[in-house]
Amino acid sequence: MRRLLIDVKPNSSKINIEKITEQVYKVKLTAQAIEGKANEQLIKVLAEYFGVSKSQVEIKNGKNAKTKLVIIYG
Repeated sequence: MRRLLIDVKPNSSKINIEKITEQVYKVKLTAQAIEGKANEQLIKVLAEYFGVSKSQVEIKNGKNAKTKLVIIYG
């Protein structure tokens, strides 16, 4: 299990993941932060990046904030 602090930038021109430290990442998303679309895209992008299924990625805190605590299971 990994606990990550993610700084999310929605509505970017391209998707990008930048590793700051082992537990801190900056993620740019193309989705807008409306109706949970950015959160959905964040889960998908992180699942692909870490090689796990989407069900193994959970936004624990910060669903409505730009800084999120994310847990990756497995």
